[in-house]
Amino acid sequence: MKGSKTYQTRRRSSFYYGGENFCSLNCQNDWFNEYGDLAIDHFGRTTKAKHLTEQNAWEKRENYYTWQREKGEPRFYYRNGITNEQRPLTEEQYNDKSYNLNTGE
Repeated sequence: MKGSKTYQTRRRSSFYYGGENFCSLNCQNDWFNEYGDLAIDHFGRTTKAKHLTEQNAWEKRENYYTWQREKGEPRFYYRNGITNEQRPLTEEQYNDKSYNLNTGE
């Protein structure tokens, strides 16, 4: 080797996969095969199934479509994943991490 030349197995100018952390799906799969169990154990392995009820199925949503907002639909809203009921939110309520409608488990 002369100078600062190096051998490369893959050459990528940008990283598109896995939140822009991997150059290809092969790289992402290789990493997960080696470190996936450690990562899941570190952040917490799910051992108990979650049970959705009408009380705890609320999630915050944002309406990105201007044509729907032009019809009078709110930009920010809560949606119940079981009943499909929607309740409008203000932008402040949407951005408030502690504000929620979930009352169940």
